[in-house]
Amino acid sequence: MASNSVRPYERWIGSWENRLCFRSTNRVVREFEWGLDWSSGWPCTQRFPKNGETTEDYVAKLNRAAITDSDAFFAYERPADFELRDGILRFRSPVESRYAENNLVHAQWFPARNSKRAVVLLPHWNSPGEGHNGLCRGLSRLGISALRISLPYHDFRMPPELQRADYAVSANICRTIDATRQAVIDVRCCFDWLETQGYNRLGIVGTSLGSCYACLASAHDDRISVNVFNHCSTYVADVVWTGLSTQHIRQGVEPHLDVDRLREAWMAISPVNYLEKFAARRHKSLFIYSAYDTTFLPRFSRDVVRRIEELGVDHKVVVLPCGHYTLGETPFKFIDGYHICSFLMKTL
Repeated sequence: MASNSVRPYERWIGSWENRLCFRSTNRVVREFEWGLDWSSGWPCTQRFPKNGETTEDYVAKLNRAAITDSDAFFAYERPADFELRDGILRFRSPVESRYAENNLVHAQWFPARNSKRAVVLLPHWNSPGEGHNGLCRGLSRLGISALRISLPYHDFRMPPELQRADYAVSANICRTIDATRQAVIDVRCCFDWLETQGYNRLGIVGTSLGSCYACLASAHDDRISVNVFNHCSTYVADVVWTGLSTQHIRQGVEPHLDVDRLREAWMAISPVNYLEKFAARRHKSLFIYSAYDTTFLPRFSRDVVRRIEELGVDHKVVVLPCGHYTLGETPFKFIDGYHICSFLMKTL
């Protein structure tokens, strides 16, 4: 009886997810590219493939090198041009892409009064410029300042030829890695600025793609003491391959790579490869995922939870009865916000 009673609800959530996902009609299937020119600025890059080495083998070698010395891969020079004006922090990204718009980081500032607690908030993929600002305002009222960063190729940082943040995750393999590296480094720069403002109790909140970036940042920055991962998964490739909202990327990749080979090509940006490094740092973490997620499939989220439990991470898990897109809808967004705010109030 119990299993039968669930089915209508699950179908209803699934139908709602599909409507929300496909209301966007501007997804573009882009041509597959290895994009080796995007790897030229990485510390692990030594040479282009030669002596019969295939491009795929070379990219796999780059990924292994990045993981082996990930502290160097995500290292950077601290910006010297932080400027806060009209509630927006701006600085030049230490990672130089070929797009001027993308190289200027924007982060909206929501200060709380008389508090040394602050979080950097990373929105979801294709979030509009005002996305998650309600959560930031709520946190500031609760005594936690929030710095909402615009992710690479998003909103303020989007090149004019784009309608969506296609360059952040796409069928261009190395550009996707480069965008992730830039996101992690830009986030760490935000913590640099918070330190200069006297904040010493620091946390991070990431949603969807922002959650992936947040995990990578937290694994490489010991200033972050509290983490909130709103959606979580293991491999970037698996999300792209199975997710409802990323099928246009899969269509560009699939004639050239299967999911196993794509996983190898994106190892350096997959959180699963840094969980031991993440677990070695002393911090508290909240993992939120949804039971009917069609983008970050629940089995991937359960795998993350199983792994961090095996590693002894101090954590809490919340499973919400909705999907990926419906998490942003009433009533689920308020339930989600409650869990995020209450966890930060308690632990930060």
